This record gives sequence, structure tokens and C-alpha cells, in this order.
Amino acid sequence: MGQRWGMLACILMLLGTAGTVWAEDQKKGTGGQKMEPHAIIKTKFGEMEIRFFPDVAPKHVENFINLAKSGLYNGTIFHRVIPGFMIQGGDPNTKDLNKKSEYGMGGPPGVRLKAEFNAKPHKRGVVSMARSNHPDSAGSQFFIVVKDSNFLDRQYTAFGEVIRGMEVADQIVNLPKEAGDLPLERVEMSVSIVEKPAS
Repeated sequence: MGQRWGMLACILMLLGTAGTVWAEDQKKGTGGQKMEPHAIIKTKFGEMEIRFFPDVAPKHVENFINLAKSGLYNGTIFHRVIPGFMIQGGDPNTKDLNKKSEYGMGGPPGVRLKAEFNAKPHKRGVVSMARSNHPDSAGSQFFIVVKDSNFLDRQYTAFGEVIRGMEVADQIVNLPKEAGDLPLERVEMSVSIVEKPAS
């Protein structure tokens, strides 16, 4: 009798453990699959989804995610568009309609990232950090390559790629523009971070 109760207790314990493991898997939502952050850039022309390269540019990825979560990018515009090359945005100065002369000069105070130049080629869809002449000067501004631009390789830090919505970048890059490659039409963005199953 004692042995039977002991066996029953053992079975119940195993079932309980299995239930706990199952519950933990369900909590992950993907049966234990690893999740990774993606960025969603929303514009009036649609959305672009970015997958990051944390293996080659960890500090740049961390910086972009932190700035996005802080809301810094919301209300900024793509202030520089060059057909056959790229679109650039992420300058907080562009939130102010009266600061056009300062577009392209802004960034978060005190943020100057050390370059993480890497072997990722600047092919169509790659997201890279804009900077001044100094290699360690990136802040918040970034650009999306619309046409392969290998002359940028190892000169700028590629930190992600657009995996959905490049047609949006194509619309933006072909907008009529004024001096300084500033589009005549304001294309504001909002940037959010979402968790997606790792690929």
C-alpha cells in the first residue's frame, strides 16, 4: 500500500513538473523559440520593418532601440533624399518647422558612438548610421540605402536591414525636393520596437 501511494505521489509530481514546463513554454508564446527586437518605422506612405545586426554593431543597435523607446524619433522626418542612393532621417531638429537651417545637425545630447565598422555590405535595404567626418560621431541620424552602395562599406556602421516595406523608402526617395536634398513634403516617422521570433 505504501509503495502504491509512493508511486502515485511520484507520478503526480512528474505531471506537475511537466505542467510547469508547458506553462513556461506557453508564456514564451513560441514553444521556447528565441525572440529578437525589430523596429517598425511608420510613415504616411506605410511601414518599414528593420531587423538588427547586434552581432556586428551591438552598441549602435542598443542606441537605436533606446532612442526609439524614448520617443526621440517620433515626429522627426526624412530630411535628406538622394535618388539612386539613400534616404536619411532621425534628426530631432527636424521636429521644428522653424529650424530648417539646422536640419541634419542634430542629435541626442552627449551621444557620440564609437564606430563599429563591419563586413556587412551596404546593399539595398541596409540601415546604417550617419556621422560627421569623425568616425566616432554617430548619434541618432540614420540612413536607408535604396541602391547598392558598396563604396560605404567599412566607412559607416551598418546596423540593420529593412525586411519589409522597401517600397516605402522608394516613394520617399523620389519625392520632389529643394536645396540640400530636403523633400518639399514632410514625411514624419514614428518608430516602435516589437519582439519577433529570431530568424
